[in-house]
Amino acid sequence: MDARQLKIQAAKAALDHVEDGMRLGIGTGSTADEFVRLLAEKVADGFKVHGVPTSERTARLCVELGVPLYSLDDMPELDLTIDGADEIDGALTLVKGGGGALLREKIVASASARMIVIADESKLVDTLGQFPLPIEVAKFGMVATHYAVERLASRLGLSGTIEQRADKDGPYLTDGDHFILDASFGRIPDAEAIANGLAAIPGVVEHGLFLNMASAAIIASPGGARTLLATDP
Repeated sequence: MDARQLKIQAAKAALDHVEDGMRLGIGTGSTADEFVRLLAEKVADGFKVHGVPTSERTARLCVELGVPLYSLDDMPELDLTIDGADEIDGALTLVKGGGGALLREKIVASASARMIVIADESKLVDTLGQFPLPIEVAKFGMVATHYAVERLASRLGLSGTIEQRADKDGPYLTDGDHFILDASFGRIPDAEAIANGLAAIPGVVEHGLFLNMASAAIIASPGGARTLLATDP
């Protein structure tokens, strides 16, 4: 199976958890895109859902395919969020934000009774950190914030580069008009320590560590999709 087939497999399994009439947070990324396409097929057949997108990218795809959308202000309490991840460890701690939507993704997930993560087996790791940790930062004082993140990493014994994300037109901007720093630590042995440290830096808007948020992860492999629960060892 190629990478897209694995993403479709995970998305199909997640769709079984979506009930008619649900208030649903809809994630961002290539795996979430496959979920939206499958969800749209059910909607076209009469399935009802109240979707809240986690990014402008997801919103555009939902509108294009006919998935009904609402804002989180209109629907501040959600039944379920389905979203992807860049890394997942055995405790279902996540690294997210490779697509730049970490702030909205975390707000939507926090407003949901449950969060189910969908991914292929390449995203499952023993220790987080191989994928660069996205850190969303305010434009004002970005250099000072960058230095503060570097000092935090040094205190925690983390090494590696911390670089501002760019795109073809210059600095990358999130949907909230913020910058992103990508921290290539290589290994994050204590996710809680760095999450708390980043949250204490005034210029950090949000970070891509999702702790104690996912209730389950659906992991696709050539042998089929399996579900990991947050209570699993």
